[in-house]
Amino acid sequence: MHPLVFSYGALLIAIVSEVIGTTYLQRSQQFTLIGPTVLMGLFYLSAFFFLSQALRHMPVGIAYAIWSGLGIVLISAVGYFRFGQKLDLAALSGIGLILIGVMVINLFSRSVGH
Repeated sequence: MHPLVFSYGALLIAIVSEVIGTTYLQRSQQFTLIGPTVLMGLFYLSAFFFLSQALRHMPVGIAYAIWSGLGIVLISAVGYFRFGQKLDLAALSGIGLILIGVMVINLFSRSVGH
């Protein structure tokens, strides 16, 4: 397997794990519910493990930009669809700019070694 395929796969798992962990953070009701709190911890642990694996062949700045950008977009979608949290035009515009930033990094940056 090509190292970048491995890194992007690990990064994708890290992002999804972080989004699930953050969803359980919301559901834990400030750590008052043990089940969601434990699941949150496990998913965060998984997220950081897979992020560390992605960093084997990917610069930390690039990995973190992708992680945080896609994490923001995905958790905003979860907040909207799962928790009924509304997003105004400014929030949607900002999220759109974040997506554009992640696409620019992946399509045009030579930092990752495409």
